[in-house]
Order: sequence, then C-alpha cells, then structure tokens
Amino acid sequence: MNYLETETGETLEMIQQSAKDFAENYIRPHLMEWDESQKFPVELFHKMGDYGFMGILVPEIYGGSGLGYQEYITVVDEISKVCGSIGLSVAAHNSLCTNHILTFGNEEQKHKYLPKLASGQWIGAWGLTETGTGSDAGGMTTTAVEDGDYFVLNGSKNFITHAISSEVSVVIVRTGEKGDSHGMTAFIIEKGTEGFSSGKKENKLGMRASETACLFFDNCRVHKDNILGHVGDGFVQSLKILDGGRISIAALSLGIAKGAYEAALKYAQERHQFGKSIINFQGISFKLAEMATKIEAAELLTRNAGNLKNQGKKMTKEGAMAKLFASETAVEVATEGIQIHGGYGYTKDFPAEKYYRDAKLCTIGEGTSEIQKIVICRELVK
Repeated sequence: MNYLETETGETLEMIQQSAKDFAENYIRPHLMEWDESQKFPVELFHKMGDYGFMGILVPEIYGGSGLGYQEYITVVDEISKVCGSIGLSVAAHNSLCTNHILTFGNEEQKHKYLPKLASGQWIGAWGLTETGTGSDAGGMTTTAVEDGDYFVLNGSKNFITHAISSEVSVVIVRTGEKGDSHGMTAFIIEKGTEGFSSGKKENKLGMRASETACLFFDNCRVHKDNILGHVGDGFVQSLKILDGGRISIAALSLGIAKGAYEAALKYAQERHQFGKSIINFQGISFKLAEMATKIEAAELLTRNAGNLKNQGKKMTKEGAMAKLFASETAVEVATEGIQIHGGYGYTKDFPAEKYYRDAKLCTIGEGTSEIQKIVICRELVK
C-alpha cells in the first residue's frame, strides 16, 4: 500500500523524498562515526531547520512548516530508516519541547521561542522523568516554590534528550502535593539561567548520537512569565503532550524496523549458501514475510493515530496501540535482521547491529510497553 498517495498526495511524496535525500546525503556518511564517539551533531540540526524538519507542526506564523502529523510521521520515518539516533532527536525536539510551547504557550511565549526552535537555530529539551520516578511521573520530587514574581526550583531531571546542547527546556516540576494531578507546573527555562545546569552525557547501548543527560536545579529562579498555562496545569499538559509523543516514537520505531528489514532483505538476496541465495530457504523467507507484514500493520496503526490527531480527535488508545506495536515490532525485526545476517550481523561492518541496539529504546522511552498496555486497557473500559 502506498500511504503517500492515500493522504495528501504529491506534497507528502515530495516531503518523503526530501527527508530521504537529506538522510542519505548528510546522515549516512557519518552515522557510525557519530555512534562510536557518541557525538551529538548540533550543526546537522541547524541544517535540518533549513529543510523545515525542526518545526514541522509549527504554523507558518511562528516560522514553522505548518504541516500535519502525516508529514511529521513521514519525516521521522525516513530519517530513522538511516539513523535512529537522529530520528529520536528530531522527534523529541518537535513533539515534546516545541509542541508543548505551541500547544499551551501564550502568544508572547510562542512568538519568542517557536521561531528559534522551528528554524533549528535553537534546540529544545523536555523534562519530566526523574531518577526515582520513571513511569511514576506523578511522584516527582523536583519542586518550585513561589517567591514574589519568581518560582525557585530545586531538584533534577533524568534521561533528558538534548539536556546539554539545548538552548531552551520545558520542565514539569512539583508546585503542590504528591498525588495531586494539579500539583505540577510547566516552566520554560533558557540555558544560562542561574542555578540551571546539565550533567554528564549518558553512555548508552544504542541511540548513541542522540544526547541524553540530567538537568539540575539549584535555587534556580524562574519568572512567572515563563509558566506554560497556569500553575498546576503541568501534569495534565504533559499527558496530552505524551499522547502525540507516542505517534513520534511509533514513527521512529517504524523507520528503524524498515531500515533493519531492508538491510536483511538485501543481504538475503546477496548471500549464497549451498549454491543459492539464502532468501530461497524457507527458514529465511518466512522471517522476511513476517517482518514485512508486521511493519505494514505498524504503519497502519501509526498513520491512523496521526489521522485522528490531525482531526483534533481523541487518540489516546490509538496512539498507545501504535507506539506499543511499532516499538515491539522494531525490536523483533531488528533481532531477526541479526539472525538473517548470521555472524556478520554481530559485526559493525553491517548495519544490522546498530538497528538492533537502537530499537530497544523504543519500547522504553516516552512510556514503556507495559505503560502502553495500562493506557490501552483504561481506554477499553471507559
């Protein structure tokens, strides 16, 4: 099925080709170098801004591309087929930090921050997770205490994408009591704010070119003008942002799965054993058939969630389903990709091992597979 013809036709196909060409020209030549050294290529993201990939969902009035979720899925998918790390950073920048300001910011905040984020001039971070909370975001301990026209923040955030290189971060911290869904507030904090700093880069299994670190708050004073929405809205806002974020991770997973599958298919056609290509052996052909089928199903789920999001309809269940199925599919396809490559799949001379390492994060980030099942079940019984 050609999804590019079923949605917005020629425009979407042009966007796909643009993202594909960008990934081939500017990412593929460097992906293992960046992976080995854990380099976060900041200059690449500035260049992505020139292509409109850093503000895909941002309206043109704020300097963005003014596109929808089908175009967004397509860009993340195409980039992730080449490198999951870069796809992850594109997703985090667009759907978390930038989208939070777009969705809940006032006009002054939107005009101040969105043009810089959408152009790629600035890179954004988003902070919800803490060392001791993980899936239990409501149990956060980082606090903000009112002091005149300011709030004073103390605590830390963990596993934050772009924590070191971001020029602006949206963070959700506690302003009320634990267990109160209206006891948290979202703040916009710029790099250089006194008392605001980042930690060391995490040494990760995969997604190594996507920067991950802690954010620290030590009597960090943030003006009330930097509150997103109202005091106490932060947790409810974050749940809505994560609804869209699940589409992002589904698209990321989809791209990784496609990349792993295409590499395995190519190898199976080229590798000869017992006088013929290994794709002619049932044990290999059945693997490829199952991989292709699950990728097709993952894309249908992801595109459906994106369609609902474009229409402004509730898509909590559909987004969770897409994220759950696509991420688990990415892991399965990447694993089978290694198996098809055999011993060569375990070496860095072939791309299979990188897809394998990158895929696993998709079942963890922005809500584990277990959390997605909880979300889905809650929606089923409503």
